[in-house]
Amino acid sequence: MSHVVELEMPDELAGFRLPPGVDARLQALLDLQDRGQRLTAAERAEAEGLVKLAEWLSLLRLRAERAGRTRKNRR
Repeated sequence: MSHVVELEMPDELAGFRLPPGVDARLQALLDLQDRGQRLTAAERAEAEGLVKLAEWLSLLRLRAERAGRTRKNRR
């Protein structure tokens, strides 16, 4: 037996992105690393956390976009 659960995804999720300042910080940390500079443990932890946040927001955005397409197809 299977069940279908439908969730409403707010349209605002499609616009979720890292705020500009946070994105700039992540890019700065990644640029340091790309130039061969070793990140401190705190910087590495910060970069890893920001990458996870960016990935999570991307996943939410993709799911919102997919949900929006599904809603349009049902109309």
